[in-house]
Amino acid sequence: MTAPPWDVIVIGAGPAGSLAAHQLARQGLRLLLVEKRGFPRWKVCGTCLNGVALGALAQAGLPDLVDRLGGVPLTRLHLGLQRHQAELELPLGRSVSRGCLDLALGEAAVAEGVVWRTNTEATVAGPCPGGREVRLHSGAVSERTSARVVLVATGLGSPGLPPAVGIRRRVQPHSRVGAGCRLDTGAGSYGRGTIHMAIGRHGYVGLVRTETGAINLAAAFDRNHLIQTGGAAAAAAGVLAEAGFEPVPEACAASWRATPALTARCWPPVAERLLLLGDAASYVEPFTGEGMGWALLGALAAVPLALQGQGPWSRELERQWVRRQGQLIGSRQRSCRALAFALRRPGLSRWALAAVERWPSLAAPFLHAFDGAGLKTLVPEPCP
Repeated sequence: MTAPPWDVIVIGAGPAGSLAAHQLARQGLRLLLVEKRGFPRWKVCGTCLNGVALGALAQAGLPDLVDRLGGVPLTRLHLGLQRHQAELELPLGRSVSRGCLDLALGEAAVAEGVVWRTNTEATVAGPCPGGREVRLHSGAVSERTSARVVLVATGLGSPGLPPAVGIRRRVQPHSRVGAGCRLDTGAGSYGRGTIHMAIGRHGYVGLVRTETGAINLAAAFDRNHLIQTGGAAAAAAGVLAEAGFEPVPEACAASWRATPALTARCWPPVAERLLLLGDAASYVEPFTGEGMGWALLGALAAVPLALQGQGPWSRELERQWVRRQGQLIGSRQRSCRALAFALRRPGLSRWALAAVERWPSLAAPFLHAFDGAGLKTLVPEPCP
């Protein structure tokens, strides 16, 4: 028997995958990071990093990364619902495009010795002596390799695992779907430093300026409503009008992309020498950058278990990952579920916004739940 050629293979070079690879490479492990797309690439995302995400980057030894990329400080949240509007102060946040952020995290991993392969499809296969096999496909070339531990960080879509692995993906009924576009010009009324959030009966639309000055538009819609209106551009225009926000005519000619269902879960998020992290493990319809925070927290939490997995594998490692996922993400996702519940009920949403408009301090507990406080008690210490 020969040892696997890699200590860890990470599938997916988004924030969770790249940060996990970066941290494990700093421990001297042999890392292969595989990404099916070329970089840089644009993704449907709110581009907002809250205090949890920024704290995770700082704990990983990358405290200045977002500022070096020109991340825009976010200080205000502008909410609109049924033509009632309110402005709230944000405790901490930055806006940076995913194309810029993901490339920077991948390059940081490479600087630590990670081998990064883009435009390569990876498929998890069965266990092999001392590890797990992975099949790689790039163009017409296919090959097999293996690692002691495989981390799957493939985002919202199906993780692409064979049925024999025993992990099943479950989509919540009536889950909303995401859609987004980038506007390089226009939308002059939507200034820097503010998250503009328009809430409608069938979805919501967020707009924020990134480091280039472009507007990033990310939305969530009821699937049936998206079909009935004829597409994301029309659905977004309807939500903006319903909230009393200024129209964004440039969005009609923009190139829109959609996402799979926004609320889904893979269970269990672990198998023999295999961990799912980030959106690939679990995702709940977010609101102001929570998804990025969950992904980066999951990357840090996976590091000690991937290190333990370099030796004999055990069911206890699997149980540890299930518990850690619940500790890190459970409470935050419950908050988002509660918010999503309220947003789908116009009467409750209208009452809540009116209360916040009159007494802004009522929103403080929700906003500060995402400012990164207490982060060090939730995740391991950074790798030396």
